[in-house]
Amino acid sequence: MVQYSEARLDASFGALSDATRRGVLKELGRADTSITELAEKFRMTLTGMKKHVGVLERAGLITTEKAGRVRTCRLNARALEGEAAWIERHRRLWSARFDALDTIVEQLHRKEKADARRNRR
Repeated sequence: MVQYSEARLDASFGALSDATRRGVLKELGRADTSITELAEKFRMTLTGMKKHVGVLERAGLITTEKAGRVRTCRLNARALEGEAAWIERHRRLWSARFDALDTIVEQLHRKEKADARRNRR
């Protein structure tokens, strides 16, 4: 079972809250890419892209590696396992609650019909 911490979730979901960073993750899902190439792709300054990459790296969603003057970004393949487990746990919880609510609504609906038939007599 994957464990997760509140700080890790905060960092991950904070990083994912930005459209540019989600776009960077999408690009890195295709291939490892340099920060310079990412900056060009997203039409932003190198400094701006470095900030986005830093947020993603601190959240553990990507890793970077420097070779000479080029810093290459790579998607951390197992990065979102804890987040996915957290989401799934809450999805199951809400699904169970909605199923219970459906049962209550159905019982009330049947009772309403029975009461209506009884009142017609």
